[in-house]
Amino acid sequence: MTAVPALPYAGTLTDVQGIEVGHFTDPRRPTGCSVVLARAGAVGGVDVRGAAPGTRETDLLDPANLVGVVHAVLLAGGSAWGLDAAGGVMRWLEEQGIGLPVGGAPGQIVPIVPAAVLFDLHVGDARIRPDAAAGHAACQAAGSAPPAQGNVGAGAGATVGKLFGAAHAMKGGIGSAAVSVDGVTVGALIAVNALGDVVDPASGRPIAGARSADGRLHGSVARALAGEPPLSILSGTQTTIGVIATDAPLTKAQCQRLAGAGHDGLARAIRPVHTMSDGDTLFALATGQTRALDFNLLCAMAGEAVARACVNAVRAARGLTTGGVRLPSAIDMEAAGARPESAGGPFQS
Repeated sequence: MTAVPALPYAGTLTDVQGIEVGHFTDPRRPTGCSVVLARAGAVGGVDVRGAAPGTRETDLLDPANLVGVVHAVLLAGGSAWGLDAAGGVMRWLEEQGIGLPVGGAPGQIVPIVPAAVLFDLHVGDARIRPDAAAGHAACQAAGSAPPAQGNVGAGAGATVGKLFGAAHAMKGGIGSAAVSVDGVTVGALIAVNALGDVVDPASGRPIAGARSADGRLHGSVARALAGEPPLSILSGTQTTIGVIATDAPLTKAQCQRLAGAGHDGLARAIRPVHTMSDGDTLFALATGQTRALDFNLLCAMAGEAVARACVNAVRAARGLTTGGVRLPSAIDMEAAGARPESAGGPFQS
């Protein structure tokens, strides 16, 4: 197995005060779920940009609606089946006495757990997917230490670069990064399962994506613009999902805007993004445990943290073989000498 090098970007979501992260990775096939806990509660928002989302409790996060606190966010594989894992997160929170009070009698609390899922049913036995027990296990594993990245949790079965078919795809994963300014932190945890390629945000050079016939990465967008026809892809079989969090105090409306700013980071790191086959969804949480910071700066930090987390996701991923199909990782390709075209080459992404 190729050794995973140090990741290019520092920090993780757990650098944000009041945030914990836990993963459950199913040992039977590459799938799993990841939970972001805010035990003390956090203000929440969401922005759904993909055309094929699988979500839960997103309407509740609308600034016009009543509930103003979130206790956890679930990210899961398993397509719509994976939403079942949120029930396990709710059960774990109930066991800790965490939830929205709805009365004075025992048990009269409701944990608020928004969720989003990605499609990984083509990687191994589709009958195995995250359930309530998986969500509960992810909570039990949660803590404030830097979370594992790559082939874990919601990123276990993630793939990228499928514009020209799954046979040319590479391994995606889950990644995290954080940015701090004047004692205020914005972090991101992103499960990258995109139709498009993951590219270097600075140069545009592909890092992981659709492999061409020569085994190299020439950039899916450039290949399509040059006339290579994309393969017909079933809607909803991709999707990048994630959580942005800050320890600055924000309103629900500001959290919604922060989630939207995070999509700028997806656009810098994934090409193409927000397609008809993707259900790209980002949540935003504000724990309010530090001081206020200029909101425009927070939005810039969110975009940067998301872009960096996407790169870390594929750099931490390890290749795997399933159903006779090899899904190499970015580091596998580099070790084999299959370097991508430079940003100045004829097939720029």
